[in-house]
Amino acid sequence: MLSMPRAVRFDHYGGLDVLQVVDVERPVPGRGEVLVRVKAAGINPGEVAIREGRLHERFPATFPSGEGSDLAGIVEEVAAGVSPSWRVGDEVIGFTDRRASHAELVLVDAGHLTRRPPHVSWEAAGALFVAGTTAYATVRAVALSPHDTVVVSGAAGGVGTLAIQLAAREGARVLGLASEHNHGWLADHGVVPVSYGEGVEERIREVSGDRTDAFIDTFGGGYVELALRLGVRPERIDTIADFAAARRHGVKSEGTAAAASAEVLTELAALIETKDLEVPIAHVYPLEQVRDAYRELEQRHTRGKIVLVP
Repeated sequence: MLSMPRAVRFDHYGGLDVLQVVDVERPVPGRGEVLVRVKAAGINPGEVAIREGRLHERFPATFPSGEGSDLAGIVEEVAAGVSPSWRVGDEVIGFTDRRASHAELVLVDAGHLTRRPPHVSWEAAGALFVAGTTAYATVRAVALSPHDTVVVSGAAGGVGTLAIQLAAREGARVLGLASEHNHGWLADHGVVPVSYGEGVEERIREVSGDRTDAFIDTFGGGYVELALRLGVRPERIDTIADFAAARRHGVKSEGTAAAASAEVLTELAALIETKDLEVPIAHVYPLEQVRDAYRELEQRHTRGKIVLVP
């Protein structure tokens, strides 16, 4: 008899203690769906906000709720109506809109999958969707061109580490706000590191020559206002963390939803394959240690991504 697959669930809003890893019924793919056995799945700050109920008005949970969007794995079943390009055994990168990827088996719309290139690690593949498409959208939103100077807050975080690399590929001069611990990594990726905290405005002005053309805010907490003080036009500021400031000042708030497609995943995976993009993996946790994984994430000091492995 086959054992029941395991999945993360929570049955009410709350802190880390509401997260449970439980046995669930084996998912059955419907028309147009693929069942994927997960090899790796990233975790993201938005999942914390949803689980705590802070996004109830925008993204209400239906209990018991699963969680997670990012995934990479192996096709286990293919339902009717799926393109013959997907077969059992295919290695894929993808995403789900059903808050379900933190599990051993996940149903995925066939159109939300792309092939995993052979030299893209399972961990990087499984952590790619949310951070990768968000970074892609933020860089596109601020319309970078060669000779621009762009500042990225939270430059060592999950989204920031990818945004700074994609921005540099556009030919822009990138200033990355991060702790000194991460300055070496940023410099190795062609970024000018700048320490955050008190005096950051003066440090940015000194390094940029008092010219900042664009600003990508991945952290929140006043960076939109900082960008405006630096003289950045509102249409060239994008925040994925301070939606109140975006509404107040008329700046952009484009993120994952603006680039959520298999086509963008394919493009990003190809850059990883050719070593033109790195997804730094901070730590990998077994699925059963999901609370520990989020405990680390919530400290907001991790460079790159944290990944769950079923």
